[in-house]
Amino acid sequence: MKKILLLSDTHSHLDDKILKYVNLADEVWHAGDIGDLKVTDELKKHKPLRAVFGNIDNAEARLEFPLNNRFFCEGVDVLITHIGGYPGKYNAAIREELTQNPPKLFICGHSHILKVMYDKKLNFLHMNPGAAGISGFHQVRTMLRFEIDGDKVQQLEIIELGNRG
Repeated sequence: MKKILLLSDTHSHLDDKILKYVNLADEVWHAGDIGDLKVTDELKKHKPLRAVFGNIDNAEARLEFPLNNRFFCEGVDVLITHIGGYPGKYNAAIREELTQNPPKLFICGHSHILKVMYDKKLNFLHMNPGAAGISGFHQVRTMLRFEIDGDKVQQLEIIELGNRG
């Protein structure tokens, strides 16, 4: 069993509220718009990190992290990208992979809107943790945490970090 902390859209922001939850996780997954790589450097000091770059990330971030990150965690096939959309409205750049070879868990960021939905048509769980940073239009900073046990995603919890401002 692995305890996962999922965050996105930090936009160069990392604080003790985020790190408190990082320290409770087994792995941290970042769904892009990292901003300054000091964020991921600090996360890696605490826990193993899996991440993708986002549309605001610079060339340095794009050299360190992929556009799409597909891997297995325990028995769960995971696909993370930054701009992915959601069930019924997937981004054209990822739609073919989702339909031809669907993962069990599809994660993206970008919208700053926390959303967890099951795609009944493609038979997978979609997660967007919202935005953990302080830049953007969102009002409340959010992350997700959950457990992966074998082939099950369970114990999903929304973490609210307070108001953006």
